[in-house]
Amino acid sequence: MADKASSKTSRKRYRVGRSPTGLGLFATEAIEKGAFIVEYKGRRITNAQAKRLEARGSRYMYEINSRFTVDGNMGRYANHSCRPNAESDVVKGKVILRARKKIKPGEEITYDYGREYFDIFLKPNGCKCAKCVERRRTARRAAPGSTRSSGSLRFGVCLRCPRTVCAIISISTRSNPSSSASRTR
Repeated sequence: MADKASSKTSRKRYRVGRSPTGLGLFATEAIEKGAFIVEYKGRRITNAQAKRLEARGSRYMYEINSRFTVDGNMGRYANHSCRPNAESDVVKGKVILRARKKIKPGEEITYDYGREYFDIFLKPNGCKCAKCVERRRTARRAAPGSTRSSGSLRFGVCLRCPRTVCAIISISTRSNPSSSASRTR
């Protein structure tokens, strides 16, 4: 009986922990590319019920098809990322998360929530995934008037993350004439 309990807990590849965006799902052991991580379990409700719950603030739901949605539990702790290390899939009516690449112990498990969720919930406040936070930080440092960079800042559609408009930094290749004159002396 003790062996059964220990084998069940040793197969758990994740834990819930504090993340920069709230609570998150973290790997407790190395997870190979393509490996199953967790099933997004919960009660199966109709999409009409899901819309009513969403109107009341519920966000931890996963739409399976045009008729049904899963009101999730443990899988809900996997946060969104524009550069995810996991992906979701529906297999035989069950929602699962699997690794897109090798995940190291202690690394947060993230997946792309999809365009609709992104546009409704994340875009208005700004995406808080590590990639987008770093992109905004770099843009602020390179902003005109900043003493940290000699680059210029322009806004456009990012080629790596086409869903968001982000700052694109162009570093000036022309040298300052006064600095080049001082080098030749």
